[in-house]
Amino acid sequence: MTDTESFLRTARQVVTDEARALDVLADSLDENFAKAVQLVLDAKGRIIVSGIGKSGHIGHKIAATLASTGTPAYFVHPAEASHGDLGMVSKDDVVLAISNSGEAPELANLLGFTRRFGIPLIGLSSKPESTLMKQADVHLLIPSMGEACGFGMVPSISTTLTLAMGDALAIALMKYRDFRPENFREFHPGGKLGARLSKVSDLMHTGSALPLVSMKTPMSDALIEISQKGFGVAGVTDTDGNLAGIITDGDLRRHMDGLLDNTAEQVMTRNPTTIAPDALAEEAVAVMNQRKITSLFVVDENGPARAQGLLHIHDCLRVGLG
Repeated sequence: MTDTESFLRTARQVVTDEARALDVLADSLDENFAKAVQLVLDAKGRIIVSGIGKSGHIGHKIAATLASTGTPAYFVHPAEASHGDLGMVSKDDVVLAISNSGEAPELANLLGFTRRFGIPLIGLSSKPESTLMKQADVHLLIPSMGEACGFGMVPSISTTLTLAMGDALAIALMKYRDFRPENFREFHPGGKLGARLSKVSDLMHTGSALPLVSMKTPMSDALIEISQKGFGVAGVTDTDGNLAGIITDGDLRRHMDGLLDNTAEQVMTRNPTTIAPDALAEEAVAVMNQRKITSLFVVDENGPARAQGLLHIHDCLRVGLG
């Protein structure tokens, strides 16, 4: 067997073992999971996540996922908790303590604090008879299936199951609270994810930047408007100020003969494709790609058809969409 074959064989075995363990975890979920969700929902304060070692690393991720999906949470290191950070935990909070063995000595002071002040405690462990699980009010038990290394020494299967349990808890809470993409964006304004969740209103051009002419505007003036505003199009408004049409490069080519003898109304394309201001920018990109256009006027679908803004494909490309 070559080195490459050996490496791939080991990697596939690890992934297979972890996938099998996840199936067992899914089948093992019971009313205790529902109790944990309800306990968090009933909390007036925050979710305090704590763990040491690899459990601590997973705990950091669980706290971050909870916080970004509408459940206020933060991580407290158990060693730091013993040196003042217990003051961060209040009676209105819920503590989620993580320990695969359930016997991490670093958690002792935090567990004692929750019992002393009646703070709800959720234990996440693979050992139902451990100190952690005996102290906990609610038990999130992960299957004890060893580790992928085969010697029970390298946290792998256990950390994967712990992470999955945390994700399940966060997403169950998110769905119950009807946490939507627009809410999610409030916690993820930057990066690729923030771009995907941007609304049209976040990127569109407004006010004097809009290329607009009236229906009776001579095409000589309409061409100046198109040139000055730099989007390659002009919106055409009716006597009430509503968007009645659009003049594009294609319209100019179709009316090349005698173009300057026409008005905007005679050249425009009626009933142009528009987008709502609260639509996701990603949706606008999809519309532009489908229609093979580069600009969309923004119109409130529930009100007067006035042009509130203009979104150009370059605006979307600039933030990483497209």
